[in-house]
Amino acid sequence: MTFLLITLAAAVITFIASRVVLRLALKHGIHPPVRERDVHSRPTPRLGGVAMCIGMLGAFGIATLIPSLAGVFAEPIRIWTLLGAALAITVIGVLDDLFDLDWMLKLGAQILVATGVAVFGVQIVSLPIAGLTVPSATMAIVLTVLIIVLVMNALNFIDGLDGLVTGTTIIGSAAFFGYIWMISQNFAQQNAYFSLASLITAVIVGVCLGFLPVNWHPARMFMGDGGALMLGLLTAASAIAVTGQIDIGTMGGRSQILPAFIPVLLPLAILLLPLTDFVLAVVRRVINGNSPFAADRKHLHHRLLDMGHSHLGAVLIFYAWTAVVSIGCLLFLIWPWWVVVGVMLAGFLVCALLTAAPVGKRIWRTFLRVMRERRGTRGKMAADATTLADTSAETPIPRGDIR
Repeated sequence: MTFLLITLAAAVITFIASRVVLRLALKHGIHPPVRERDVHSRPTPRLGGVAMCIGMLGAFGIATLIPSLAGVFAEPIRIWTLLGAALAITVIGVLDDLFDLDWMLKLGAQILVATGVAVFGVQIVSLPIAGLTVPSATMAIVLTVLIIVLVMNALNFIDGLDGLVTGTTIIGSAAFFGYIWMISQNFAQQNAYFSLASLITAVIVGVCLGFLPVNWHPARMFMGDGGALMLGLLTAASAIAVTGQIDIGTMGGRSQILPAFIPVLLPLAILLLPLTDFVLAVVRRVINGNSPFAADRKHLHHRLLDMGHSHLGAVLIFYAWTAVVSIGCLLFLIWPWWVVVGVMLAGFLVCALLTAAPVGKRIWRTFLRVMRERRGTRGKMAADATTLADTSAETPIPRGDIR
């Protein structure tokens, strides 16, 4: 109920802030022109990150008043660092939305913000993979910064359709919250880390729920780089708060951390599509001699549109893939592995069929057209043959030609 209250508060504050920000943006004409790679046709404000940041700050403010979350705020510097980093990256994203900052400047700012989080906020100190521990503080900081920057840009890269990032983040974060809730019962001594991760995840879900009404197709406002980068930062921080803060030495042996393989797999599963799109985009641009952050119209969501999917259909396909992967990983904690594998394979098959549906429709229509043309050709040939036979039968043969 505590985290449900936090989610509800974040949703309400974000929704109200979204309406206010949208009205101000329209009143003062604060919206960039439509770019060639955009899929919308009319200028739309990109200040959703401002409203989402307000919702995030408001939800954390309410959380400070809840006694059961006192342990989360026992180290204020960690919370202040996360909030300051989220606010800073939102400002950077909004400035980029308004003035189109140079990609090197934006990347440098992301690294700086992520470094602050790694040093004073959350940091990977251990990986629950066969007892692997990060050997040095420097490596821990570098690894944390790399993950945060990667996740921020991955979410930012797929923010190209109405409600895409918002909906996929809700689905993935809800699954991750369920995972945190289940395994936190086994690691009571690490409860502060799990509560922090749960709080961040609850805020993420609430902020996205509050923003979704104005971001649903046709969107009246976009979250922009400010919102996408902030969500990426918080998503990475929540994952690191569980995965990277579990000290294997305090768990009493490997037998108790068998479920800890999932915190490595689940964030990757949730971010599977954004990370795939990010890697493909970087490789594609580097091969073509462009900057890794040079914008183009070849992202996965653009390809779905080019395949023939509608705007809403492409978004729902992303939702389906995210749900199958994230919920499938979560089910490993509940059902036997062979049952989960079967369920996930069935889900993958359904998603693949939905993804390829426009191509299948075109192939089927082509097949029907060819068959109709063939039937028409055969019918015409048969009609011509019949006409020829009738003509031959009616034409008398001259007697002189009979041999």
